[in-house]
Amino acid sequence: MSSYNPPLDDINFCVRHLAGIEDTLAFSRFDGIGIDDLEQILDEAGKFARDVIAPTNVLADQQGVSIDDGKVTVPDEIADVHRQYVENGWPSVAGSPEFGGMGLPATIAYATSEMTQTANVAYSLLPMLTHDAVEALQTHCSDALKDKFLEKLITGEWSGTMLLTEAQAGSDLGVLSTRAERDGDQYRLYGTKIYITWGEHELSDNIIHCVLARIDGAPEGVRGISMFLVPKFLVGDDGEPGARNDIRATSVEHKLGIHASPTCVMSLGDNDGAIGYLVGEENRGLAAMFTMMNHARLSVGLQGLAVSERALQLAGAYAGDRVQGRAPGQEGPSAIVHHPDVRRMLMSMRAQVEAMRALSYSTAAFIDGSENGDDADARAAAGRRLSLLTPVVKGWCTEVALEVTSLGIQVHGGMGFVEEAGAAQHYRDARILPIYEGTNGIQAADFAGRKIIADEGRELRALITDLRGIRAEVDGGLDLVEQGLEWLLSNATTDPVAAGTASFNLLMLAGTVLGGAFLARAAAIANADGSGVDAGFAAEKEATASFYCAHILPRAHGYLAAMTADPAVTMAIAPEVFTG
Repeated sequence: MSSYNPPLDDINFCVRHLAGIEDTLAFSRFDGIGIDDLEQILDEAGKFARDVIAPTNVLADQQGVSIDDGKVTVPDEIADVHRQYVENGWPSVAGSPEFGGMGLPATIAYATSEMTQTANVAYSLLPMLTHDAVEALQTHCSDALKDKFLEKLITGEWSGTMLLTEAQAGSDLGVLSTRAERDGDQYRLYGTKIYITWGEHELSDNIIHCVLARIDGAPEGVRGISMFLVPKFLVGDDGEPGARNDIRATSVEHKLGIHASPTCVMSLGDNDGAIGYLVGEENRGLAAMFTMMNHARLSVGLQGLAVSERALQLAGAYAGDRVQGRAPGQEGPSAIVHHPDVRRMLMSMRAQVEAMRALSYSTAAFIDGSENGDDADARAAAGRRLSLLTPVVKGWCTEVALEVTSLGIQVHGGMGFVEEAGAAQHYRDARILPIYEGTNGIQAADFAGRKIIADEGRELRALITDLRGIRAEVDGGLDLVEQGLEWLLSNATTDPVAAGTASFNLLMLAGTVLGGAFLARAAAIANADGSGVDAGFAAEKEATASFYCAHILPRAHGYLAAMTADPAVTMAIAPEVFTG
């Protein structure tokens, strides 16, 4: 099995030239931070991911997690990784200095996160969810709760989770049944939550759960949902964990992948009620939830890139070692990397990995712009672009990850189907990505409904305009996106199922074209006169973009044809045929 070598050349290039980190550093919040400082941080993050985290990936997958009387045990290797991760300050990269964070741009945290996720995607969920909890609490909590809980979350001494899903509710949060009773200035919560990633473990001194529940007497549906901060251990006035709260894990799921990440069933209020503190306003919990969820969705899209990068590196190493047959132009038996069809698979993997990175980092720049820009209008504009691209990053990157990790198995041939080769783990780990933090059907509905129909396509049209003129093939792809946009606006208001039958293919159309557009932009920047980019890197970037335009971008025609097909075709067979 190959080791992980962080692609720092491409990461640094995307941070600098696609995310525009130098423009971000011009914001007043980042006074005194230099580009050289950031590159040094990324270099150290790469070393940590390569040398400390990556070697645990296979071992932790094989060992998995267990539970005994509510105590969840994770692999020993993961416990040691987390201790070092916290001691080295990696959780606090973009955290507010007011609460112990480094105060660096979100783009840099995004880049360090890519390397952590590639090294061990199951472990990476722990700091990822903690960061998402920080975002929700920092935005919506009272000052008193911030003072008590935020610093230790930002530094990673404590971890965070989100407790949303219930067995009967799934993605329909309006029917959740977890309830909250008022008890002075706090609440007591009762209910059961499922699929709670890193819901219980012994790696942190405390776990801070962000829980959705309905206060007794609240309106039905989503209008009656509130969010609560529920600590595993109650925290005293001295800021230290004290008595155990009434929240416990009752089981862990046995999953297809991410075996080193405990996915728990959590029970609240088996005794006197789990004590929780209101986050934001009563019955306004969805606002806090979406703050957390939108950050999580970008992180999950990044996981699609990360696990694909690991699969690509493993497949490339195998193709260089495996001797099989005689390839064109080679004397005698040759490594399979010389065979044209194997090269096609490796190039398909590489082109889509680099397109995912180009799209993801270009999007990450809008996090910094929306949160830290010095001008209110510019912050609002960055927020609109971030909102538009978030479901594309989450949805498209995670769907592509399934293809890339599957190709990684195919490159290995029969050995790819054998666990010892390591390729199967990446495929297994990737399979959850299109499901959690909102299935890709939900991402597609959000993209079509809230991001296009709701604003009559204005933001997507503006993005299309911004990307024109990079490359002729890209302009052709953008024409197809524009056609899809116009079809949606024309049909969604007259046919009740049109948006639902078209939205997934529209999402994949947009992702395929936008990924190609940002990859082509990267190639153009790298090969421009005076770019200062290494000539070999620039030539490879151009070759990769050319392959994408020739082999991947033409899929856009199929996505457009599918999304604009008569919606009645999808709904033609009676439901009973499927349900029996």
